[in-house]
Amino acid sequence: MTDTFFALIVVALVAGCTALPPLSDGEARVVPASAWGSIPAEPGRLKPHAVERITLHHGGVPYRKDRVTAEYLQSLQAWSRREKGWADVPYHYVIDPAGVIHEGRPIGFAGDTNTDYDPTGHALVVVLGNFEEEVPSERQLSAAVDAMAMIAARHGVPTDRIAGHKDHSGQTVCPGRNLARYLDDGWFRAQVAERLRTAPMSEKGP
Repeated sequence: MTDTFFALIVVALVAGCTALPPLSDGEARVVPASAWGSIPAEPGRLKPHAVERITLHHGGVPYRKDRVTAEYLQSLQAWSRREKGWADVPYHYVIDPAGVIHEGRPIGFAGDTNTDYDPTGHALVVVLGNFEEEVPSERQLSAAVDAMAMIAARHGVPTDRIAGHKDHSGQTVCPGRNLARYLDDGWFRAQVAERLRTAPMSEKGP
């Protein structure tokens, strides 16, 4: 390896690190639940929990790229309450096809699931789409890393506790093979670790 080639690698790595925004900036880009029209859950219906894990989901159905995310989330919230009897949307963070992160259920309360694992202690991140059939976009992958890094930083979740829905329940293939492969090969955990290393969270809370 020549000195010039080595120097180019170092420059590229440094440039990649410095291009990452601080995690606090990432939090500022999260669309709050109030902005998409969320109706807060009835007092006492949500279960408080301490976040200890990060669990990745997919929507499980194809997502029309021109659909307005706020309308989708309002519909999901209404369906969750009407059809499932849940207090709120089941997920804490929702990532749309454009890679925009939306706040779902308040993260201090346990989410919900259609399968046989207890989501208490899990921060639930969902990427909209059916990734058994579709392929996640670079924006969605980057947003998922951002969301996981924010959760890990705020709640002290180690990267080895990042997993997929299917890793906690044998009743599902969620988050779909084309998204799960980034968990199975360790890519998400490595990216979150690098994100935490290069863009530390500010001391000021959200």
